[in-house]
Amino acid sequence: MTSKKFQLKVGLFSIGLETYWAQFEGLQSRLEGYTNIVKDKLQSYNCEVVSLGLIDTAEKALIAGHEFRKADVDIIFLYITTYALSSTVLPVVQRAKVPVIILNLSPDANIDYAAFNKMADKTRMTGEWLAYCSACPVPEISNVFNRAGIQFHQITGILHEDDDCWNEVKGWIEAAKVAHTMSHNRLGALGQYYSGMLDIYSDLTMQCITFGGHIEIIEVDEVSALRKKVSRAEIEERVKDVYRLFDVQQDCPREELERAAKTSVALDRLVDLYQLGSLAYYHKGTGNEENEDTMSSFIVGGSLLTARNIPVAGEYEIKNAQAMKILDSFGAGGSFTEYYAMDFKDDVVLMGHDGPGHIAISEGKTKLKPLQLYHGKVGQGLSVEMSVKKGPVTLLSVVQKRDSTMMLLCAEAESVAGPVLEIGNTNSRYKFSIGARRFVNEWNEEGPSHHCAVGTGHIAHKIHKLGSLLNMRVVKIC
Repeated sequence: MTSKKFQLKVGLFSIGLETYWAQFEGLQSRLEGYTNIVKDKLQSYNCEVVSLGLIDTAEKALIAGHEFRKADVDIIFLYITTYALSSTVLPVVQRAKVPVIILNLSPDANIDYAAFNKMADKTRMTGEWLAYCSACPVPEISNVFNRAGIQFHQITGILHEDDDCWNEVKGWIEAAKVAHTMSHNRLGALGQYYSGMLDIYSDLTMQCITFGGHIEIIEVDEVSALRKKVSRAEIEERVKDVYRLFDVQQDCPREELERAAKTSVALDRLVDLYQLGSLAYYHKGTGNEENEDTMSSFIVGGSLLTARNIPVAGEYEIKNAQAMKILDSFGAGGSFTEYYAMDFKDDVVLMGHDGPGHIAISEGKTKLKPLQLYHGKVGQGLSVEMSVKKGPVTLLSVVQKRDSTMMLLCAEAESVAGPVLEIGNTNSRYKFSIGARRFVNEWNEEGPSHHCAVGTGHIAHKIHKLGSLLNMRVVKIC
C-alpha cells in the first residue's frame, strides 16, 4: 500500500536558555544527556526520530523550524529540560505546522532536599535547581501556543521509571502512526450505494479532508474482467488456502469454493492495481450475469483481504471502511458489524453482519457455509460465520454530522460467551458496563450509521488521541 512508502517521522527537540551555560558548569551537557535519553525512548517505539537536540536561542529555533519542515516530520515532541524562553519554541512549531506534544519531565521523582541544602556553593545550588526546572516555562509556552492557535498536548511526569508517562508517549506515537496511515491510505469504492440506506451515504470530499488519503472509484466490471484472467492453477491454490484458513463445512459445494477462489484472486489483483489499503463495495449485479457472478462470490475474498489488513466493508459503507481501517491500524482488527437483536434476559446486544468478516479476530476458526439466499441482496453463495474473540472489545463509528463534519463515536464492551444465531454470518454477544438499554439509547443519540466496526481490546484512549491529532470530536459512550 502507498502508506508503506512513507514512514512516520517523529521530531524531537529540547529547550534551554543559552545564558545559563556559562553561568552553571556542566548544566548544558547534563541536559543534552537527558535529551538523548528521550531520543532513545522514542526510537524504541519503532519510529524514525529526527532529533535537533537542545535549542537555546531564538535564532536556533528559526533554523530548527526549517529543519523539521525539510525533514517532513508528522509530529513533534518538545522536551522541556529547564526554564527557556518561549521565543525558542514558537518559530520551531510555527514553521513545522504539525501537532506538538510537550514533555514536562523531571529527571527524578523529587529533589534530594537534604543533599541539596548541604551544598555550600550557592551557584552550584542554582545549577542543580535549574536541572529540575522543567515545569517552570510550561505556562509561558502554553499561553503562546493558545494565542497562536497551535495545537498541543502535555505529558507531565518523570524521565526515569515512570510507566504512566512513557505509556502516554507510546500512545501518542501509536495514534500518530494511525493518522499517518489514514492520510496515505487508498480506499477503493467499488460499485454504488445500497439504494435507500440514507444513513450510509457519505460526503467523499469530507472523508478526504478529514482523514487525508485518496478514494478510488472503481467499476464492478473491472473485477469481472480480472476474474477472466484467473488460471485454473490459481483457483486450485486459492481453494487450498481457503481450506487452511477456514473451517469449511461439508455442505459447501466444490463449484462454490472455486467460484469464491476465482473472485478472491481477482480481488488481490485489484488491490495491487490500485494499491488499495481498504475497500467498500456493493452492487446488485442484476441484468449482467458476469457481475452477478462476481458480487455473489465476494465474501471469501473480502474476508481474506480484511485479515491481511485491507478491511472490506459491505453495502458501500465508506464511513465504516474508515472505522475498520482505524481499528486495524491500531492492531485491534476491525470487523463490520451492526445491531442484530437485544437479549434483555442476559443484558447483552447481539451484533454482527453478513458479508466479509475479520477472520483474524475470530473466536476459533471461522466457518464457511453455503447460503441458498443472500437476504436483501441478489444471488447465493458462500458466507462466513464467526464470533469475535471473547474478552474486551471496542466499537467505533465514523459519524457524519449535520454540518458535514466527521466525528468518532466509540464504546468499550466485553465479547461474552452465550448462544448466537448460527445463520452463516458474523454474530457476537456484547455486554456493556452501562447496560444494554442505556448503551443503545446513548449510542443512537449521537446519530451514527447503523453499521460500525468492532475490534479487540479496550482502545478508546488511543482513539481519543487520534481524534486530537485529526481535530475530530470524539465521544465515548462507555
